[in-house]
Amino acid sequence: MTIWQTSRFDIDLSQPRIMGIVNVTPDSFSDGGLHATSSAAMGHCEQLLAEGADMLDIGGESTRPGAQPLSQADELARILPVVRHALTLGVPVSVDTYKPAVMQAVLDLGVDIINDVWALRWTAPGSARSGVDVVAGHGRCGVCLMHMHGDPQTMQLSPMEGDVLAPVIEFLRQRGQLLLARGVLAARICIDPGIGFGKTVPQNFSLLARQSELFALGFSVLAGWSRKSSLGAVTGASAADRVVASAAAALLAVHNGARIVRVHDVLATAQALKVLGAMQAAAKPLASRIF
Repeated sequence: MTIWQTSRFDIDLSQPRIMGIVNVTPDSFSDGGLHATSSAAMGHCEQLLAEGADMLDIGGESTRPGAQPLSQADELARILPVVRHALTLGVPVSVDTYKPAVMQAVLDLGVDIINDVWALRWTAPGSARSGVDVVAGHGRCGVCLMHMHGDPQTMQLSPMEGDVLAPVIEFLRQRGQLLLARGVLAARICIDPGIGFGKTVPQNFSLLARQSELFALGFSVLAGWSRKSSLGAVTGASAADRVVASAAAALLAVHNGARIVRVHDVLATAQALKVLGAMQAAAKPLASRIF
């Protein structure tokens, strides 16, 4: 897909796009507490755009391994002021949530994208309404479906076994087909293999190496490597010191076909992608002369 259709924007994916992370949380794995107040998070939105972000992804509940669930009311209290501000900044706004009621509330405000680690599977106790119902009922919003093995409380205690690519692809195929059957256009759907969500370090790097096999599903691919523990495992760096490793992983993901990279460190990523773009642009005239 060369276009990601969202509520207010048709995002051109002919070049890679940077999704800047805005965690309005006290407990996210790498930057918990840094932007936990509304004013700090609003300022961070503006900083990320100044550094080169193409879109913003706002989340109020940590999904790090072992994270505890947050109530719907508390999640909305955290994110709504930030979402309202972000919607005035002229860029696509994504909200990272798995709760259907939160999805509906932010879409009613005009949010462009729902980014769900549960791939629209979660339903509130006593409710039959799912994220699929919310997204299918909207008519235009974008959605990112991510693969997660287990849940945030248990996913790294009992990770997947063996070659994970086939089950990841099958899961994303099923979730995508469910939306297509409900009338959601493929151009609205993006998929994320879920780096670190119930996978081992070798499995995560296998997904990076074989990422192009996801394209057979017909959806754009988002890669979320930023500051992940697998990068720490191979570099020895703490989460705060994984800027270089994160930019390298984003670069490799784009080189292997990802169209969106979700990152904390926007400036470093933007610079790395400019280097890749310059190389690719220089290679085109050379290829035309050779062939």
